[in-house]
Amino acid sequence: MGKSSLINALTGRNALARASVTPGRTQQINFFNLGERLILADLPGYGFAKAPRSVVDAWMTLVSSYLRYRETLQRTCLLNDARHGIKDSDTTMLSLLDQAGIATLVVLTKVDKVNEMQTTTTRQDILVHLKSHPAAAPLVLATSATTGEGIAELRARLAGLAKV
Repeated sequence: MGKSSLINALTGRNALARASVTPGRTQQINFFNLGERLILADLPGYGFAKAPRSVVDAWMTLVSSYLRYRETLQRTCLLNDARHGIKDSDTTMLSLLDQAGIATLVVLTKVDKVNEMQTTTTRQDILVHLKSHPAAAPLVLATSATTGEGIAELRARLAGLAKV
């Protein structure tokens, strides 16, 4: 359960975003209009995906173009699996977001899959890493689409971006 599952948890809908147990199922940019007040975009993953390298590279080109040229984009949530922490692909994405000047919030996902100590350690490691990325907020939210942990806090932060 990844990006799509998190969108479903945030919106309180079980099947708004099509979720899969196989990483890499989101292959296009999917938009979710929340009452004309906020639009969420579910982008293809750039990290671990069960897809050929050429397909993942094409997704990265699509995502990069979207992030650089989408003028209405206010915030990006960089999702990071609590079991893995920051990877090279995350560092590349953070650098792209820095260059584009896009405010970024790191969201630790799947915290239900690790113990509290591992969540704390991963969160601290990410916070240290974020010091060299000016577009990233010095904050890491811990969430679980399965248990609902952290969903209300993330929902509140995103609601702050909504049109009145």
